[in-house]
Amino acid sequence: VEDLDETVARTGVKNLIVAFSSVADAHVSRLIQRCQELSIEVSVVPRMFDTINNRVGYDTVGGLPLMSFTTVNPKGMQFAIKHAFDRVFAAGLLVFLSPVLLCTALAVRLSSPGPVFFRQRRVGRDGKEFALFKFRSMRLQPAQTELSGDDSSALEFLLGGDTAPGGVEGDDRRTPMGRFLRRSSLDELPQLFNVLRGEMSIIGPRPERPEFVELFNQDINRYDDRHRVKSGITGWAQVHGLRGQTSLAERVEWDNYYIVHWSLGLDLRILALTVTTVFRYAE
Repeated sequence: VEDLDETVARTGVKNLIVAFSSVADAHVSRLIQRCQELSIEVSVVPRMFDTINNRVGYDTVGGLPLMSFTTVNPKGMQFAIKHAFDRVFAAGLLVFLSPVLLCTALAVRLSSPGPVFFRQRRVGRDGKEFALFKFRSMRLQPAQTELSGDDSSALEFLLGGDTAPGGVEGDDRRTPMGRFLRRSSLDELPQLFNVLRGEMSIIGPRPERPEFVELFNQDINRYDDRHRVKSGITGWAQVHGLRGQTSLAERVEWDNYYIVHWSLGLDLRILALTVTTVFRYAE
C-alpha cells in the first residue's frame, strides 16, 4: 500500500485485480479504497470462485453485502427443452446434409475395404456408455473384420503429463480420404444420429472412452463432473482449441465452466465459434 501512488504514477496502471491471500482484509480494503481515489478500476477474485456462475444476485442484510447464485439443473426443464431442440436440430441437419452424408459414405466405401462407419464405446451423462458413430478414417488391421474400437487396447497408448488422448494413436493407419475427413471434421457428422437417439447433445463436453474415464477419474480433479450433462458434438473446450492431444486439465475446466454457466446464449455462441473453427486443421 505504501508504494501504491508511486507505482501508479510510474506505470500508468488502469486496472487492479485483487486475488485472495493471507493478507489481512483491513489491509486489502485500504488498498482498494486508495485505488478508487486514484480512479483505478478494481476487480476482486472471490475466495469461493469455483462455485460462482454468471447468474449472480446482490442483496444486503444489516449493511452486509450478500451475493446469491442460482443454478440450472441439468435434469430440469431448461435442459429438457435444450435436448428437445437438439433432436429437432439434428433431424433438420441430417435432411439438409443428406447429399453430403451420402457422398462421404460412398467415398469412404471406395477409399479402402471395410465398413463405412466407425463405432466406439464412450461414456455419456451419468456415466452411461453408448456407441459413438463416426465415418471410418482408418484402414482395417489384417485381423480385423470391422472397426469398432470396443476394446481396451487404447490404454496401450498413453501420453505423459497432462495430455489428453485423441488424434492418431500408435501407427498412422489413416486413409487419404480419412485425412481429409479429419481435417474438415466431416468424420463427426454421423454423431447427429447419436443426438437423434438421445445419447448426445449438439453442444456439451466431448465423451471419452470408458477405460480412460476410469483412469482420469482418479487423477483429474472434478473430471467426473463433466458427466452431469449429455456429451456433445462440439463444446466450449473445443472452440477454444482444446481438441485432440491437448491439456486434459484445461479441457475439464472449460467443460465444467460450460455446465455451470450454461444458457441458450452460450450455446449459440459456441455454434457460431464452431462454424469459424471447423475448417482448421485437426488430427
